[in-house]
Amino acid sequence: MSAHIISYKGKTPKIDPTVFIAPNAVVIGDVEIGEHSSVWFNSVIRGDVYYIRIGKNTNIQDGSVIHVTTDTFATIIGDGVIMGHNVVAHGCTIKDGALIGMGSILLDNCEIGEQALVAAGSLVPMGMKVPPRTLVAGMPAKVKRELTEEELARMTENWQHYVDLKNDYLELKL
Repeated sequence: MSAHIISYKGKTPKIDPTVFIAPNAVVIGDVEIGEHSSVWFNSVIRGDVYYIRIGKNTNIQDGSVIHVTTDTFATIIGDGVIMGHNVVAHGCTIKDGALIGMGSILLDNCEIGEQALVAAGSLVPMGMKVPPRTLVAGMPAKVKRELTEEELARMTENWQHYVDLKNDYLELKL
């Protein structure tokens, strides 16, 4: 059983060979995924009406949906990003090293700064610019405080853990 990689209107996803994509994940259209990233079970990455770019060492955890706004807002996800379970990222930019907590929703034209942390269950409204190395939380999300060095170190450990985990899954040859 293999992942569903679907071309759309002449655009075929470009996926580095080191990437793990779960067998029931779906990747459609104008999508590029960088080395050592992972797309976990039941996730959908749909670049059918605009483009999606995902950097290296990034994990898109189970049940997440990544989409775009037709010809207006692409979704750009940097390197070493942790996207928790059941995240919706729509037409937004997520910078390197950020962590998006479980169940969060990121709306059009929002930008998550480098190493920022979006708390689980948060709603980042359209156009919000989250400063680097800060914690945002709530519905709508608001900046709560700067992150500690300990929190930043744990975020780095988390994406590194997911690189190791995806290597284990690649060995399973699902």
